[in-house]
Amino acid sequence: MVVGASSEVREETLANLVAGFAVGGPVALGLVSLLGYALASAALRPVESMRRQAAAISASEPGKRLPVPAARDEIARLGETLNGMLARLETALARERSFVADASHELRTPLALMKAEFEPALKRTRSVEELEAALRSAAEETERLTQLAEDLLVLARSDQGDLPVRRELLSASELLGSVKERFARRAAAVGRRLEVETAPIDLSVDRLRAEQALGNLVENALRHGSGAIVLRASEQEGQVELHVLDEGPGFTEAYLPRAFERFSRGEAARSGSGAGLGLAIVDVIARAHGGSARAASSADGADVWLSLP
Repeated sequence: MVVGASSEVREETLANLVAGFAVGGPVALGLVSLLGYALASAALRPVESMRRQAAAISASEPGKRLPVPAARDEIARLGETLNGMLARLETALARERSFVADASHELRTPLALMKAEFEPALKRTRSVEELEAALRSAAEETERLTQLAEDLLVLARSDQGDLPVRRELLSASELLGSVKERFARRAAAVGRRLEVETAPIDLSVDRLRAEQALGNLVENALRHGSGAIVLRASEQEGQVELHVLDEGPGFTEAYLPRAFERFSRGEAARSGSGAGLGLAIVDVIARAHGGSARAASSADGADVWLSLP
């Protein structure tokens, strides 16, 4: 017996199927694409919102932040990261503006004093003694301007990570002795004395920078302290500490947290001629060596030191 089946039905079914795919396939693909686009747009809408907000933020409005979606997903974490970056930029901008304003003020003061000395000298005849006094005053202000410019240059190089440190191995007694010798005459002129206390300690530092930092500390002690000034070197937990101690009134509790900030001055220093950069220079030199600068105060006086590796 031979059984057969017509292929017409099968071919017709296949033809209908092909026709259905030909018509429905593109439609289905289009619908899927539209759905995918809608879902992607919805998912990226917070990103677009952040983009628009970021484009609107300017230097005049540093306090603005990007909107962060409530969902704890990758986009929310991106927003938080960007807001953290904006906060750091705001802090840096505020610090820069404050620095420029303070520097401008400090530069203006000696220039105004020089102008006040020179203008009267040009308007009327002065005696030789008066002219000499005016020139001495102008020379002092010029020296202050020069020191201020050098300090600002050190701070600028530090901010750029370009403060050179040329290390050499030397003994603490040699370093402290050099600083003592430099200031001994000035200290004696005001009835003060300098003392060096150190164990046999060697350290690797940039000699000029280290002497500059210690010199700033001795300068502060001469200006605002009293009694003997002690330069002391010691080792603490693998660190070499270089202390400058005096017997003066020390620092107030309110001043200590900002002692190393730029243009920061204690109450006793506000009427003086310093710009408030001495301790800031000490801090950047310590950090350039991989260390830190610290300050403490007690009934016995002030203690400021560098802690170096």
